[in-house]
Formats: sequence, C-alpha cells, structure tokens
Amino acid sequence: MSAVGIDEDAVGSWVVDLGIGAVPPISFERIGNGQSNLTYAVKDATGGRWVLRRPPLGHLLASAHDVVREHRILSSLQGTSVPVPKMVAVTDDSAVTDAPLVLMSYVDGIVVDAVSVAEGLTEERRRAIGLAMPATLGTIHGVDLESVGLLDLASHKPYAARQLKRWSAQWEQSKTRDVDDISRLATALADSAPEQHELTLVHGDFHLSNVITSAENGSIKAVVDWELCTLGDPLADLGALLAYWPEKTDPAGGPFMMSTLPGFPTRAELVETYAQSTGRDVSTAGYWHTLALWKLSIIAEGVMRRALDDERNRGRDGGPTATLIDGIIARAVRTAEESGIL
Repeated sequence: MSAVGIDEDAVGSWVVDLGIGAVPPISFERIGNGQSNLTYAVKDATGGRWVLRRPPLGHLLASAHDVVREHRILSSLQGTSVPVPKMVAVTDDSAVTDAPLVLMSYVDGIVVDAVSVAEGLTEERRRAIGLAMPATLGTIHGVDLESVGLLDLASHKPYAARQLKRWSAQWEQSKTRDVDDISRLATALADSAPEQHELTLVHGDFHLSNVITSAENGSIKAVVDWELCTLGDPLADLGALLAYWPEKTDPAGGPFMMSTLPGFPTRAELVETYAQSTGRDVSTAGYWHTLALWKLSIIAEGVMRRALDDERNRGRDGGPTATLIDGIIARAVRTAEESGIL
C-alpha cells in the first residue's frame, strides 16, 4: 500500500539521486499523529533512515504549512545549542512532487505522543522529561537571532496583537460553526495584553508530541514541527506548553492526556523550572496560557475542518471533534477567569 500524499517512485528516485548514500528500493510510511504537515519515515535497502515532511492535502489557508520556511529555520539552528534534526534537502520540483518536500535526518528516541507510550515509562523518567521541557524552551529563547540569520523571520511588532489578528482570521476561514466564547476571549485578550519587553525565537507549538526524548535518560534529543515558529514574546511558548499540559483536576479531558499520569510535573512546576532556568519574570504566564488555549481551539477546529474536507488528512486517532474543541474553549474561559482576564 503506497503512502498517501507522495509519488513513491518519483520521491524515491529523488532521495537516491541526492548522493546521501540511499540505496533503492526506498520505502515510505506515514508516522506520528500529526494532522497538519504530513510526516513520513523513509527507509532504504540497507536500513538507512530519514524523515520526510510535506504540507497537508487539499485546500490550504494562505501562509499555513510552509515546509520551506520550516527548512530555513531548522537550517539556521544547526550548530546552536537547540536540539534539532539535521536538514538534508528540500524540493518543490513538479516532476517529483505536487507540494514542497523537506528531507531531514532520523533522530532515534521516544516520542511521548500517546498515553500508552507514557505508561511504558517510569515515574522518574516522566518527571525527567517534564522538567526538560521548560529548560529546552529556555535554550530556544536564548538563540541570538542576528547571528543565526533569523532576525527577519517575522514581524517585530507586539506578538499578542499579531497572534489575535492572525488566529481570529484563521477561525473565520476554517470554523465549522459559531462559538461566542471565541470572540469573547479574543476581545478580553486584546484588552489585557501585557507590554512586550523582549523579542526572541518562538517555537509556536511546543509540547510533548513535538520533542524526541532519549531512551536512556529522558533528555530532549530533538525539537521538531517548527511550522508555527516566529518571533515574539518568549512567555508565549511557556503558555503553549501549559495549554498542552492537562492535569487530573482539570474539568474537561482532551488530547495530550499523557501529563496527567503520575511522575509528570505540575503546570506550576513547569513555570517555576522555566523561571529558574531563564531568570525571566513569569508573572504573565496566565495570560499566555489563556491565549494558547484559545489558539489551540482554533487550530483544532482547522484540523477538524481539513479532515471533513479531505479524509486523507485525518490522523491515526481520528482527530478532534466539536465536543473536544468545546472542552478546550471551556478551559480557556476558566483560565481567563482565574487570571483576571475575564
């Protein structure tokens, strides 16, 4: 059975012709639970392994899912202290593919992208992975933008306002129904936006499923899925990590339930670890947590819309439902109330 989204013969020939030692036949297998850019494991006849990325199938929103931009970012981070895969090649040759493709090195390790994976880890390993997350964020936020050539990656205007404008527009283009709390939260977030004092690299989608951890000690070997990377307030990434870090006491379930298992640190411990490892003031973490939950609900709505429009985009777990998205929105409202935003 061929891998959906790629011409295996054409892409296989491209991989062989790159001169990276790939020996035909080349095989492709869809991997991960990604429901945005599609990711494939690439293997050759000798056991060589690589990873291939392409945009999702069907109609795409403008500026979304830009794997060529992602290639630029990851190429710029080679040689820095940020753990990332090695970039191998990129192509948009119409003889090879109908959409841009990025080939990168394979990083061996454990991706904690399901509760079943987390259940196979000891409580000590879960805690080690959890505490490595905010520390790794600090490494990303410490990148010297000018020295790596990323100072022009995105606007330098206040990040919160840019995010509210962008994702409000994405909601209007991808929504499957009307939800009053989305606009209510957008207004409250705009009114409560903290003043931006710092501009750093922002991953934009930092959570357990987007890091590859060591099988030996739980350290982070690579941070992946940089398609939402931009420049902005570093606390935005901390807020995203909190949004993707449910606790057992949260009223609504949802995706990314791995962090509810014993051993994983609490959200408060993540914030404390980030503050200690970076020396940054984290007093606005509640604001960024709220904004991240609001944004997550809009992303999930877009994923649901793409799956409805083209069944081939559906991830292995079936993807988000309206009930799940409503639960994320409810968490955003509760967090906004606790932070004094609503």
